[in-house]
Amino acid sequence: MKVANEAAAAGVAGAHRPGSPERDAILLVNLGTPAAPDEAAVRSYLAEFLSDPRVVAIPRFIWLPLLHGVILRRRPAISAQKYRSIWMPEGSPLAVYTRRQASLLQERLPDHRVAWAMRYGTPSIADGLRKLDGCRRVVVLPLYPQFSESTTESVRDLTPKSALFVESFHDHPAYISAVAGGIRRHWASYGEPNVLVMSFHGLPQRSIDRGDPYRDQCLASARLIASALGLNDGRLRVSFQSRFGRARWIQPYTTDVLAELGRLATTRVDVVCPGFTSDCLETLEEIAIEGREVFVKNGGCEFRLVPCLNDSSDWIDALAQIALERCAKA
Repeated sequence: MKVANEAAAAGVAGAHRPGSPERDAILLVNLGTPAAPDEAAVRSYLAEFLSDPRVVAIPRFIWLPLLHGVILRRRPAISAQKYRSIWMPEGSPLAVYTRRQASLLQERLPDHRVAWAMRYGTPSIADGLRKLDGCRRVVVLPLYPQFSESTTESVRDLTPKSALFVESFHDHPAYISAVAGGIRRHWASYGEPNVLVMSFHGLPQRSIDRGDPYRDQCLASARLIASALGLNDGRLRVSFQSRFGRARWIQPYTTDVLAELGRLATTRVDVVCPGFTSDCLETLEEIAIEGREVFVKNGGCEFRLVPCLNDSSDWIDALAQIALERCAKA
């Protein structure tokens, strides 16, 4: 599969490491992150991210002046401060964990070539594909368990039609087992909470009304994870975070759920984010810092964030299984 030719057609240049024509390859793709926790890098990242019509469906003649005239003048400074609060010595947590996942998956599947990329920012999808030039087949695996046009389809937009594309793994037994295993390990260290909140990234309600299956897949994932944990409905809440703008988004909102649990003087709340395969700004800052403040301010007591799948061994095994199964279906 000559993915380099298709990447070059997208305007990519530079040296690459050729693959073997007898080998299959896997490209892990995550959303993206600024290159540095400063205002300039965040502005560059947000400009690319928020310019994607898949992400913001507002007509371009309305949205782009607002984006460049207002949002990109105000939001980067605020976001940069948030990124600085969670930045790791090796870089952005999202990039650090995605890179580790690719490295560990390569060790797990030595007969395959593995690369990683970001939909927005670097390394780009074209960069990742170029590293796999010459391999027999390429599996493109977006690291979004639940399908959405704003995320999964945006990756497919930049994926060669000849690639083997993983559209969703929201109900894959290995993914469910990996998430449940991470929660069990957390509980083994800290004890079990009164309530477990499963917080998924939000989406405008209009997307769901137009047929996007994202919300249904989130709820299906939550049911399967809860079943694996033997968790009854009284101890589980499902919510949606990261609302942006004034439009109505999928409800209930995570901040509302945490405020309610705080007002009920809940002794202990844990939050897990099954829609994120790597810890990032939305988990480490929005939930662990802002979410905790909402919960405690409203009367809650103990609050803990359950880590994402990150580089756990059961998640790497799950990635291998998902990728190999996609190859087997080709």
